Amino acid sequence: MKQMSKVQSIIFLIGGMLMVVGAGCYAFIFGQQVVCWVYLVGALLFASMQVSETYEGASMTIRRLKRIMTVADILFVLSGLLMVDSAYQFVRDAFTDIITYYNLIYNKWVLILLVAAILEMYTMHRLSKELNKEEPKDE
Repeated sequence: MKQMSKVQSIIFLIGGMLMVVGAGCYAFIFGQQVVCWVYLVGALLFASMQVSETYEGASMTIRRLKRIMTVADILFVLSGLLMVDSAYQFVRDAFTDIITYYNLIYNKWVLILLVAAILEMYTMHRLSKELNKEEPKDE
């Protein structure tokens, strides 16, 4: 894996921290109309840095894990968009009644965030093991 530069690593960490702060504050109903944007900006920073990290090797397993990680990044951003919609209800007018909106869209960001987090944890764990296998051993 190509290592991130110092600036990219800092942006990656800031994005992750903004995601945690945004999701936590939103879940505990603390300034929801502000922290939803904090989460979305953090998700965009986190995802863009993670997607920009490339792999030049030949391992199909690592390539597959990188693709799964990209799906998780897309889900992080989608959960941010749905969080913003839950705070402002932009999409509400597209539905004929409020019950359908609540059943299909409202607060579904939690489910998407959960799926993204599980995928992210799985790929990070497996990716570190696969990269350790690929390293030449000094004996």
